[in-house]
Amino acid sequence: MNHPSLPPQSERRALAIAQAVYEAFEDYHARFSEITARAKQRFETRDWSGAREDAVARIALYDHYIAECMLRLRAVLLGQAHDRALWMRARDHYAALLSGLIDQELYKTFYNTLTRRYFGTHGVDADIEFIALDIEPTDAITVPVARHTYAVSPGRLTDMLVRVLGDYAFAVPYAHRTRCAAAIAVRLLDDLAHWGEHPVRSVELLETVFYRERRAYLVGRVFGEHRFSPCVIALINDDAGLRAEAVLTRRSDVAQLFSNSRSYFQADLSTVGDAVVFLRSLLTHKPVDELYTMLGRAKQGKTERYRTFFSHFQAHPSEQLVHADGTPGMVMVVFTLPSYPLVFKLIRDRFAYPKTMSRAQVEGKYELVFQLDRIGRLLDAQPYRFLRFPKARFSPTLLQELQTSCAMSLSEDGDDVLIALCYVQRRLRPLNLYLREQLPEAAHAAALDYGQAIKDMARNNIFPGDMLLKNFGITRHQRAVFYDYDELCLITECNFRDWPVPTTYEEQMAAEPWFHVGPRDVFPERFALFMGLPASQLEAVKHQHPELFDPRWWRDLQSRLREDDYPDTPPYAESRRLA
Repeated sequence: MNHPSLPPQSERRALAIAQAVYEAFEDYHARFSEITARAKQRFETRDWSGAREDAVARIALYDHYIAECMLRLRAVLLGQAHDRALWMRARDHYAALLSGLIDQELYKTFYNTLTRRYFGTHGVDADIEFIALDIEPTDAITVPVARHTYAVSPGRLTDMLVRVLGDYAFAVPYAHRTRCAAAIAVRLLDDLAHWGEHPVRSVELLETVFYRERRAYLVGRVFGEHRFSPCVIALINDDAGLRAEAVLTRRSDVAQLFSNSRSYFQADLSTVGDAVVFLRSLLTHKPVDELYTMLGRAKQGKTERYRTFFSHFQAHPSEQLVHADGTPGMVMVVFTLPSYPLVFKLIRDRFAYPKTMSRAQVEGKYELVFQLDRIGRLLDAQPYRFLRFPKARFSPTLLQELQTSCAMSLSEDGDDVLIALCYVQRRLRPLNLYLREQLPEAAHAAALDYGQAIKDMARNNIFPGDMLLKNFGITRHQRAVFYDYDELCLITECNFRDWPVPTTYEEQMAAEPWFHVGPRDVFPERFALFMGLPASQLEAVKHQHPELFDPRWWRDLQSRLREDDYPDTPPYAESRRLA
C-alpha cells in the first residue's frame, strides 16, 4: 500500500533514502559474494585457517554495512532521521526498486534493520517496515535455480558420473576420477536398489558448489522412474589429491548436513531464494528460516523465524507461553509455546552461586558461539531485541518469574510485555530427561553420543565448561547437542591439570581441594563427578571415550590447536563414506 505523496523536496529526499539503502545492500551483497567466492581457492589450497577467518569475517559484514549506510544517510536525512512520513514514502520507493527481484526479501530485511536502528522499534512497526506474517515469501519464486541435469542410460551410470566430476572444475586434479565415479555409482545403486532394476534415471545438481570446513559438496537430487531422493556428493582434498569421500541420499543424513547446529555454508549463489526453494524439495521438514541461515543469510533466517513463529502464535490465541521442560537454569529463564519448537532464553538479573560471570560476559559467550565452527554440536542461538508479547499470553508462574528474575530485560507497554534481549533456539529434549524416558538401548546410545559430542567440540577448540546433562539436548536425529553457553570457553584458554595425589591423611579426607585452583584450571580426571550420568552409562562412556578423563589427551590436543592443527570432524557417519 502506497502512502500519500509528500511535498516535492521531501519526496526527492524519500527517493534518495530508498536509493541509498538499495545501493548499500548491493555493496553488502557484493562483498558477501567476494568472501564466499574465496571458499573455492581455500579448498583447493587446503587453507583451512583462512576458511575459518573468512567465515567469521562474513558474519560481521551485515552490521558493518548497516552502520556504513547510516553514515551515508546523514547527508540525505539532514536531521530528519525520525520523520515517520518520510520513511513511509521511502519504503514505497524502495519497494518499487525491488520489483521483480528474486531476493527482494533480503533487501526488505536490510531496510527493516535500518529503520529499527533509527526508531528503536519495539515489536514491529507496520507503517515503516515490511511486514507479512501471513505470507510465505518463497512461494512466489518460480524461477528455477541454476543446475546441471544428467540423463543416465542403463549400465552407464559410472560414465555419467565421470562427466559430472569433470563439469565441476578445480585447480587440483582428482586422484582418480574414474575410480571416484565408480565408487559413487556403487553407493547410489546400493542405496536405491529398492527402486527397481535401473534405479537411477537422472541426476540433477546445483551449479553452485557448497563449501564448509574441509569439504566441497555437490548438492542435488537423484531421480528414479517414479520418485527422487537427495543426492549430495562430498569431495575432499587431501595429500592424494581431490576425491569423492561420501554420498548422501537419505534425507536424514542431508538434514544433519544442513543442521542449525553446524556452521554456515559458503555457497556463492547469485540469488538465494530460488536455492532455498530447491533445498526445500530435498528437506521438506526443514524450516525456511534454517535454510536461509545455513546459506549464510542469518538476518533473513531471523526474519523468517520471527514471521513463522508469530504467525503460528496469532493462530493459537488461547495457548500460553510456559516454562520450558528441564532443570531451571542459574543464568537463564527459558520459556516456550508448547505447540511450536522454539525456546526463548532471557538472562537473569542475578546469578545463583557458584556462577560468577557478568551479564556482559554471558552475552559475549553467545556472540562467540555465533562465530565458532559448531561442527554439529552447538545449537544456533539467535539474539532478538524488543520482542513484544501480549501479557495475557504468559502463564502466571512464568510472568511472575520474568518480572522478579529478569526485570532488566522486561518492560510493560499497556497490555504488552517487551523483552529487550532474548536468545531463540530450536527446542530440544534435555538430555537428562531423555535418558530417563528412553529404553536402555536408546539411553545407552545417547550417553555415548554425549561423550562423542564433548570430543567433537574439543577437537574444534571448544570446551563446554559445564558438562551437566541438562545443558545438552537430543535432536530428532538422536544427536547430542550442547546449548547452554555461559561457561563455554576455548580449549586453548584452559589449564588442564592432573589431580594431585594426597600425601597426608588430612588431604585424603578433605572435602575441598587442599591445593590452589586457578580460574582456568580443569581436572579431566574429575569429569565423571560432574556429568550426572547413571553408573552403567558412565562406565560405558569411560570405556568408549577414555581420553576424556585423561589430562594428557587434553594437553596434547591443546598443543595441536595452538599450532592451528585442527583434527578433521566429518559431518556424517563412517558408514556413509565410500570404499
